[in-house]
Amino acid sequence: MSSSDIFIGETVGTAVLIVLGGGVVAAVTLKRSKALNAGWVAITLGWAFAVLTGAYISVGLSGAHLNPAVTLGLAIQGTTPWSDVPLYLGSELLGAMIGAVLVWLAYYGHFKDHLTDPEVLAQARTGQEGMVDEDSAPKAGPVLGIFSTGPEIRNSVQNLMTEIIGTFVLVLLILTLGLTEGLGLSGTGVLIVALTVGGIGLSLGGPTGYAINPARDLGPRIVHALLPLPNKGGSDWTYAWIPVVGPLIGGALAGGLYQLGFA
Repeated sequence: MSSSDIFIGETVGTAVLIVLGGGVVAAVTLKRSKALNAGWVAITLGWAFAVLTGAYISVGLSGAHLNPAVTLGLAIQGTTPWSDVPLYLGSELLGAMIGAVLVWLAYYGHFKDHLTDPEVLAQARTGQEGMVDEDSAPKAGPVLGIFSTGPEIRNSVQNLMTEIIGTFVLVLLILTLGLTEGLGLSGTGVLIVALTVGGIGLSLGGPTGYAINPARDLGPRIVHALLPLPNKGGSDWTYAWIPVVGPLIGGALAGGLYQLGFA
């Protein structure tokens, strides 16, 4: 595949992934949304459909990595040339940032109402003042969860392990799909990956919100920091390394295991 195919496929596919995935979190979170308080199952299903849609759109162009951890695992496996890795990573990050901006535009009025609501602001202040954990830096603002992930219990070792384990499962599934005849880049293969993302969210999403994708977390977190949102609070940069490093370790471990046990 050409460089332009990789760039277009990964940028557009990841943007769609984030606009639908971030969109379902916005729908469940923001005041005056029809889906307000729909809950965790709605979020995990929304992210599964987001993966399904983004992957179907991009699979014919770029192979639908949509995730630096997947790109790393495929490079270690040998499917993706190492020379293509920087282009994949840059395209995925750019697409994630575009998708986050589109979520903001789609919910523009809701963001404004939510972030000027006295009850929301009071809860945000209480949460900031009452939070006790191992870090002392400013924490997440009241809508950061729409853009990126955060832990329920802030423990770097546990949070890192959760992201490693979840990403390991995802990437190993993607790598081993190629061993099943007809499932590698097929429509059925894409569906299985999307269902696996939903399963990871239901099973392992509770501790950290299951980033399992460095671009999915870092790109929207940058957008959150840059957007002119009133009373948006911090972007929690103290935590931001975990949903980047953890998934990359998980992807690398999956690629290594594949080479040792499946190749």
